[in-house]
Amino acid sequence: MRKTLIASGAIATLALGLAGCASSDDTTADAATEWPESITLSLVPSVEGEDLAEALEPLTAYLSEGLGIEVEGVVANNYAATVEALGADQAQVIITDAGSLYNAIEQYDAELILRDVRFGATSYAAVAYTNNPDKYCDDEPVMATYDASGIELSYCNGLEEAGASAAGQGPVGVEAFEKVSGAKVALQAATSPAGYQYPVVAMREAGIDTDADIEQIPVEGNNNAVLAVANGDAEVGFAYWDARTTVTSEVPDIAEKAVAFAYTEMIPNGGVAASSSLPDDLVEELTTLLDDYADSSEEAATVMFDLVGLSDWTADTAGEEITRYGEILAQFQG
Repeated sequence: MRKTLIASGAIATLALGLAGCASSDDTTADAATEWPESITLSLVPSVEGEDLAEALEPLTAYLSEGLGIEVEGVVANNYAATVEALGADQAQVIITDAGSLYNAIEQYDAELILRDVRFGATSYAAVAYTNNPDKYCDDEPVMATYDASGIELSYCNGLEEAGASAAGQGPVGVEAFEKVSGAKVALQAATSPAGYQYPVVAMREAGIDTDADIEQIPVEGNNNAVLAVANGDAEVGFAYWDARTTVTSEVPDIAEKAVAFAYTEMIPNGGVAASSSLPDDLVEELTTLLDDYADSSEEAATVMFDLVGLSDWTADTAGEEITRYGEILAQFQG
């Protein structure tokens, strides 16, 4: 009997010890996954001035209610500042551009959780426009409809199908960049993906020395890149797809004066990244809430477009596009 009691006592002691270990492990696990009382979201809004608080409040209120914790929105002066805020733990979630997403991932191990959607697309091409289609087009230009504005515009080199809705998918027609040697080329600031970075990389890959083989015509903004071509100040100009819609009031016959002859490889939209310090289940719930936001109400869709110029977010992040953008960005840094 005594042996039995001793054995039972030993078993009980062992069980208590195991329970104590399990309790300690559980406590550690609970601490590791415990949600913070609040998180901060940093973004660069499209609106300015006194409208900011009003513009941010519907989104942060929606997230606060859905997560059950306070979500504060703060405004960054520029996209780089969103990365700095995340690195300093002043923000745990950032809505930012592609380059800043790449930097946040590389520098601070941030998690890319969503990509921006504009008019159904998560990426876009830089477009090469010309007023000399005889030189750059291997076929007759055709007209296709840019659905975002309902305007018919001109394309050659197989970029689009005649009479169809334009798709804007690149790379297409980049072989034509071999013909740009000796031409005046309208280029935007070196920080512009569509107006400078992707076009310069594409021309270099076609064998063009962009410092010696072309005459660079500096312009500010996508509209002015298109106008430089339409007005004859440059033979070729680069802008986002399809920037010709921004000048139709000034140049009603823009489809004749600026023909799209090449699309670069696709440039990624920005998106949303979360700090690696946040619990996985919080990030998962946050991702779902943001992914559903634009469809949650008509007001939400309006707020989203007015706040950050987007029509939606998507969890299909296509991280390889962000990585490629980082590779191109590196060529223009330092």
